[in-house]
Amino acid sequence: MELKIGGKVEKVNRKELNYADLVENYLSRNQPVVFTGLTDDWRACKDWVSDDGKPNLRFFSAHFGGSRVQVADCATREFTDQKRLEMSVSEFIDRWLTDSSSDEQSLLYLKDWHFSKEYPNYVAYNTPIIFLDDWLNLYLDKYHMHNDPESNQERNEISCSDYRFVYMGAKGTWTPLHADVFRSFSWSANVYGRKKWYFLSPSQHHLVYDRYMKSSVYDIFGDVWKSKYPGFEKAIWLECTQEPNEIIFVPSGWYHQVHNLEDTISINHNWFNAYNVSWVWDLLLREYHEAVGYIEDIRDICDDFEGLCQKNLAANAGMDFRDFFTFMTRFALANLVLLHQLTTDVRNMDRNSSQMARLLFFNLENIQHIALKMKSESAWQNRGITTINITETIDDQSFMEFCNAMGTTYGTMYNESQHSQTLQKLEQLNIFGSHQHFRIPDDLLAFVECSLKLVGK
Repeated sequence: MELKIGGKVEKVNRKELNYADLVENYLSRNQPVVFTGLTDDWRACKDWVSDDGKPNLRFFSAHFGGSRVQVADCATREFTDQKRLEMSVSEFIDRWLTDSSSDEQSLLYLKDWHFSKEYPNYVAYNTPIIFLDDWLNLYLDKYHMHNDPESNQERNEISCSDYRFVYMGAKGTWTPLHADVFRSFSWSANVYGRKKWYFLSPSQHHLVYDRYMKSSVYDIFGDVWKSKYPGFEKAIWLECTQEPNEIIFVPSGWYHQVHNLEDTISINHNWFNAYNVSWVWDLLLREYHEAVGYIEDIRDICDDFEGLCQKNLAANAGMDFRDFFTFMTRFALANLVLLHQLTTDVRNMDRNSSQMARLLFFNLENIQHIALKMKSESAWQNRGITTINITETIDDQSFMEFCNAMGTTYGTMYNESQHSQTLQKLEQLNIFGSHQHFRIPDDLLAFVECSLKLVGK
């Protein structure tokens, strides 16, 4: 079935764009775009490409060959994704080089390699300033998203640590149709090679699902039966050919399928912030209700039905309600810490005093919005999913490091210097009152509302 192509993704020279432009034209509108001129000083663009202009695969074997990685077999479907294999980087490179010299290619695609976390002293690239407002990876640099005492988390430190990845694959490798994890934003930089992207806007996502909205199309160029996917032929796609050293921005909820037109190496980040965190909660809520529906028939005989639902939610979505609530609470506290750091008298803070101040206010207002949405969910009504002790949180060294990292990031984004004084403890602001323990969204909502009033909203 031939695709209906409705247009191409816009390409923009980075020198013509700042973060405010990114927000106005792409983040707030949730539109894809391709940027040029962002990778010129990347070490990866020198070390990972040979003098003859081909990918320097032996460099990876020599320096990072012992890493264990996940490799997709692009020729074999397994459930809703491609079959995954585990091997060392050296084994993967050897297979790639062997296949390239033979008539039969196995089409193996190294995906989701947590390269930056595994090799922090090798600075392959610097995240472009326009993509620095990344709540997800800032948080995961200091905390686990999900703590499961039954999992082998300590020995699996790298694989659950961040959403910064390296992808490597030969010509012909590809990624099936999907929307990104958490319905996050993502950006993907081609260090070497060219990719073909096909995008479908969120308003049309129902067209790639079956009539029961249970399963979506796997391969838009495969056998898409009209009887199963009756709306598929109505879908109108955007297409884009991504060249070497270009970075593509993928907005929240956009389904996309990607094909490597040449041997390709790319760097990819998933991320979210105040502009799309509502997508994260909406997805989490949908998956929670699906988890409830799957086991509804054992509700009356289950000792902890809600706990089982949350466990299944974390297994499917990567976080549960407790994780998301803790995440949002820590971000609310951190934003207030940074507002306090910007002035000696937070009660007289002018939200327009600086670009950073405006962003911090905006973050708190969006956390308030999400807390209102969370409050309406009945799963919170009968009990608290977790308990967060505010005093313990702000006294924790990891939280102070998190605040400092966030402040440094925002200072870099807006070229605003950091205050050198020690961060004052928030309890000295006398804003907590009864909010010493957060158990339900009402507690978070009351705290954020109090904070916004305190700082002069």
